[in-house]
Amino acid sequence: MELKWLDWAKQLQSIAQAGLTYSKDTYDMERFELIRNISVEILAKHTNLENELIKELFANETGYQTPKVDIRAVVFRENKILMVRENTDGHWALPGGWGDIGLTPSEVAIKEVKEESGFDVKATKLIAVLDKKCHPHPPSLYHVYKMFIQCEIIGGEPQDGMETSAVEFFEEDELPSLSTARNTETQIQLAFKHLHNPLEPVSFD
Repeated sequence: MELKWLDWAKQLQSIAQAGLTYSKDTYDMERFELIRNISVEILAKHTNLENELIKELFANETGYQTPKVDIRAVVFRENKILMVRENTDGHWALPGGWGDIGLTPSEVAIKEVKEESGFDVKATKLIAVLDKKCHPHPPSLYHVYKMFIQCEIIGGEPQDGMETSAVEFFEEDELPSLSTARNTETQIQLAFKHLHNPLEPVSFD
């Protein structure tokens, strides 16, 4: 699913970041900084973003580069799936967000459901760990692993969050307009597959 130029830019950025982290030679450091600048130039050439903004978002980390982790909570009630409407694009997504330092994946899922929908839940099952590049998401600056964790409602009431404007449950065949940066139709279908078959194995990649 990945655009080739975006894949190249990410690989160059990763090589440069590792080199800048571990290299001790001054000349090598200059070469790795040049590689990082080339990755920024590739992105600038193919997007409308300014170089400085790209550096801030894409080339600002230190240490060995690893994928970011996005965690999505899968919550059912009466065979309907919980979704929230995102303020950023007006479309619908499973509650979730970036993994937080100091919290386990299930703790992140529980926190995100509470913050974005108002419901209290407990995590019950890992459904999938998916590489975002292997699925029909829009292009992303980051290499992202997505974790889908099934949760069960134990309390709370529907309530909009700071980043969400609506909370609703949807039938499998009546899904709303999806925020595809966060979840795709096939991923929602996978969630329902686990609802219908609790013994369905964990999906990966």
